This record gives sequence, structure tokens and C-alpha cells, in this order.
Amino acid sequence: MGIIQENFMLRTKTAQELYHTYAEGMPIIDYHCHLSPAMIAEDYRFRNATELFLGGDHYKWRALRSAGIEEERITGGADDYAKFEAFATVLPGLIGNPLYHWTALELKRYFDVDEPLCAANARRIYEACNARLGEEGYSARGLILRSHVKVVCTTDDPADDLAHHRRLREEGFPVRVLPTFRPDRAVNIEKDGFADYLQGQGIGNYAELLSFLDRRLSYFCENGCRVSDHSLEHVAYAKGDAAEVLRRKLSGEALTAEDEAVYRTAVLTHLAGAYAKRDMVMQLHIGAMRNNNTRMFGRLGADSGYDSMNDEAIAAPLSALLDGFACAEGLPKVILYSLNPKDNYTLGSMIGNFQEGPIAGRMQLGSGWWFNDNRDGMEAQMKALANLGVLSRFVGMLTDSRSLVSYPRHEYFRRILCNLLGEWVENGEYPDDRAALGRMIRGICYENAEQYFGF
Repeated sequence: MGIIQENFMLRTKTAQELYHTYAEGMPIIDYHCHLSPAMIAEDYRFRNATELFLGGDHYKWRALRSAGIEEERITGGADDYAKFEAFATVLPGLIGNPLYHWTALELKRYFDVDEPLCAANARRIYEACNARLGEEGYSARGLILRSHVKVVCTTDDPADDLAHHRRLREEGFPVRVLPTFRPDRAVNIEKDGFADYLQGQGIGNYAELLSFLDRRLSYFCENGCRVSDHSLEHVAYAKGDAAEVLRRKLSGEALTAEDEAVYRTAVLTHLAGAYAKRDMVMQLHIGAMRNNNTRMFGRLGADSGYDSMNDEAIAAPLSALLDGFACAEGLPKVILYSLNPKDNYTLGSMIGNFQEGPIAGRMQLGSGWWFNDNRDGMEAQMKALANLGVLSRFVGMLTDSRSLVSYPRHEYFRRILCNLLGEWVENGEYPDDRAALGRMIRGICYENAEQYFGF
């Protein structure tokens, strides 16, 4: 018998009743993920369970490395079953790691596997999953439909032609697969390839850059885009001549950190105003320290499991940046995420500085992200928001995933949410008012996001 039972993670009677009455049946809005639009449009079929469960999943790759599995059986040339078996061998040792629960949920919800995966049953479970992958409803689109998803927001470069999103709409796929405007390659002037990217888009100066971004943003909005996303590895604010900084960059001159901050500040301020005019949401993902292992980055490239959280001070520059948005071209709806949980209270207090009606929860403290995407991280984020703001207006969970079977993470979050609320009720800290609690839970699980993003 597996661990995924009816009341998994629901420690009190109130939590159980809240989850099964209000959260369990709610549909999903996945407003930030890294799924491939091409894979969905082409209705991709996975060749086996290894590709489905382990392909591109750097969370699992990190765990395998930590358990001593050689790279050959992670991202290397070992056969697919050898990679699956390696994961099955490691999984029983991942007590306390959300990967253990996620994997159990994925196997239970998609494949009716109700036993813990381990070395002894790896071959049998592998073959059973492979057989199911050949059935109707186990293609890329089928897996999304099975997950009760209503909206998926992918993450897309401004230069993308969005052909896959258009195809899905034209073919009448019942799940709305919408693009997200992610202009990092045009914003992060310090990154390798920045000049080549601009030149590839025919951009030779600052005016042409802003014209390109505005034009592409309008195109994205015509194709259903309601949200943007920015990776801020460093939060900085500086005023200056961004056009001159860009001219120097494209001329091959070296820039200082101050120059880079001037450029990023100006471009982000312009984009914030453009989002505000279009009633869009701006996501700011703060504090990832990427590609730390340069030897392995050279072998495997980005997003292969060699990133971690940064610990820079962000309060003063972030305050200046948001204030700059508000005082210039306009402050849009904003979701702030930090990869470092030390910043929960910084961000939770910061959003209160810029809340403004009539939009409830205009500024959001984003859900537990990446290394915080676990029970402790989710609870810490929700407690910070409750202590400092209005938890009932929270827009809830997202997968931030490249996996088509990651949707049970929404169930995981919902169980944690109901367990937390149930604990507060049973401790006498909130009345057992089911109407009020039900509104909160339905809102956090689905309805707040639907309203906030304008889907």
C-alpha cells in the first residue's frame, strides 16, 4: 500500500473536511511553467517512463548526483531503463524530500501505481507505465486534460512567432495555452550572447530596442498573453543614459556594474509601464545564482541542476525599482518571488507599500519557488503573507515545471494549504466558519488567479 491515501498530509479532521469539500475538485490554472508549446501542439508521445519522469528534470538529477549515481545514468549515454532503475534505487532514501511525495503522486494519479517505487519493483512499474503511455489519453495533450487544467502559461522569448500557441487555439484544444512574455535576453545586458541577440532582431540602438519590445508585446497580447516574467539574478536600481550604455555595449566596450544597472532599470521601467497599460501581470523572480559548476555547464548547458540560491540584500534596490515604476510609466500588477526564504518578510512587507485599490492583492508575494517548492517552503511563504498581508487574496500555486506530469504539485499545495488552515481552526485561532473558509480555499486554489490575471 502506498502513502497516497485519501487524507495524505491532512493531519486534522477539519483539514480533511476542508480539502475534500472545497479544494479537491477545483480546476488548475498553471500561470507559470516551462512546458514546451511545440510538444503540446504536436501532441507528443513519450517513448517510455524515463523520458516522461526524468527527461529534463534537474530536481531529480541533483538528487541522483547527491546519492552517488554517476552522470552516465543521469544525463549520459546509459540506456533508458538503467536511468529509471537508478532513480528507483535512490528514491526510498529521499525521506523528507518533496521528490518522494511528488513521485508517489505522479505514479498514483496518472498510472494507478499504489506502491512505493524501489529497486525491487522498478522493472515491473517501468513496463506498466510504458504500456499505459501507448494508450489514448497519455499523449502531451491527453496528460494535460487528465489533470483538470484550464489555463497553461508557457514561457516565451519576445522573438517567438507563437505558431504553436496559434495552432492549439485554431484546433480548438479546450485548455487555453497562452504565451508569457519573457524578455530576459533583451534585458540582461551582462549575459553572453546579448549583443548577438539584439543584432539578430535588427536592433542597433535603444530606440529600436524599445520599438521591438513594444511591437512584440502587442503581438503577444493579440495571442492571449496576460503575464510577463523576468529573472532578476541581481536587483539593482540606477538612473542614467540607457541609450548611451547600449551604444557602448554594441560597440564592444566593457561596461561597469553601474552601467548594467542603468540599462536594466530603464528597460524594466519602460516595460512595467507597457504592462500597466495592458492590465498585465509582471512576475519578478529574484535571487537565482545560476551555472555555478562551470565545468558541468560547459558539458550540459543551462538548467541542468547546477543552480542555487543567492543571498544578496535586495530591499533597498527593489523598493527603488518599484517606486520608479510607480512614478514613471506606471506600476502593473506584480508578483514577487525570492529563491531565498530569508526574503519572505522583506517581500511580504514590500508589497504592502504598493497595494492600491480597486484591485485586491494587486501586489503579490509569490508562492514557494524552486528550492522552496516543498512543505516547509510553502508554509513559510503562506505564514509570512498571512502575518503581513491578506492570505485570502493569494493567487496560489504554479508548477514552474518542464514536466507534463507535474500537475499533482497543485494537489500537494492544496493539501498543505488546507492542513494549515485546519490547524488554525482547531487551535481556536479562527472560527470554524465553513462559508468563509470555503471562499478562501476556492479563491487561493483557482478563483483568485482567474480574476487577477484576467483569464
